[in-house]
Amino acid sequence: MTDRSTLIDRFLADNGWGDGDRGPLADDASFRRYERLTRGGERAVLMDAPPPQEDVRPFAAIAGVLQDLGFSAPEIRARDVENGLLLLEDLGDTTYTRVLADGGDEEALYTLAVDVLIELHRRFNGGAADIPDYDDARLLDEAALLVDWYLPAVTGAPLSTAARDEYLALWQAALAAARAAPSSLVLRDFHVDNLMLLDDRSGVRACGLLDFQDAVIGPVTYDLASLFEDARRDVPPGLAARLMDRYFAAFPTLDRGTVEASYAVLAAQRSAKILGIFTRLDRRDGKPVYLEHIPRVWHWLEGDLTHPALAGLKAWFDDTLPPSLRRTPAPQRGC
Repeated sequence: MTDRSTLIDRFLADNGWGDGDRGPLADDASFRRYERLTRGGERAVLMDAPPPQEDVRPFAAIAGVLQDLGFSAPEIRARDVENGLLLLEDLGDTTYTRVLADGGDEEALYTLAVDVLIELHRRFNGGAADIPDYDDARLLDEAALLVDWYLPAVTGAPLSTAARDEYLALWQAALAAARAAPSSLVLRDFHVDNLMLLDDRSGVRACGLLDFQDAVIGPVTYDLASLFEDARRDVPPGLAARLMDRYFAAFPTLDRGTVEASYAVLAAQRSAKILGIFTRLDRRDGKPVYLEHIPRVWHWLEGDLTHPALAGLKAWFDDTLPPSLRRTPAPQRGC
């Protein structure tokens, strides 16, 4: 059996990059790994996504959909699907996160991001790619991550089967409000770490898109929640409100109350999922760094739980995970 480093060397050599310099580019919460390749004035990115844990086919398919719609997803220059290797266009280093840290125009950056979503929701009509639905089973499995990982970490004991079933039944009921909003392509990780500012492009193409391999078909509100209720960054409420107004102005036939209820439910579901994932990254994968974001995630979740569409879940949280338990778990020792 050929070891992975040999497979990578062969892939790069076969595609004209065997003599390129290589260096690590980005960390990832998954098994994926990225390297920047340089050779003279040329650059490219290697995505190393080892099977069976990872599959590069969804990334390649969604990249094609986005490019066909006129968005700036990385061009795929070579691929070895069987071995989980892609050679990608290098979109540079100017992530939204870095631009904001350097004092960039927050309003302009977020406005561009919302304009990307507006245009995506206007242009996408299903496409040819086989994109899965964000169905209730998937949403419930994600919501369960909170009770399967986060809750035992702060209470010291697993949740009873009856209480877990009650929790998921409450989510099932709330998802009806989430689905009342229109559906489109949902990129799922649409936040500042995965958005690039491309100075050499105009309009919505000035926003580079990364990390969309988990895209699904689901309510348009999910990516708005992902952008405004960022686990890693505080987004000013006034900015989010102005840009929600911009979104509604682009779709004047939308019922605002219906969309706001959908937003609240999916934003809360996403925060519950993230609390579980960040705890699992520590407990299972030895990556405690994500725990530092848990207080912010609770802030977002508590805000969304005040919406009437989530009244039943708010009561469940107040009883089972009251404020005294809404804390950052101690990092797992010995990882």
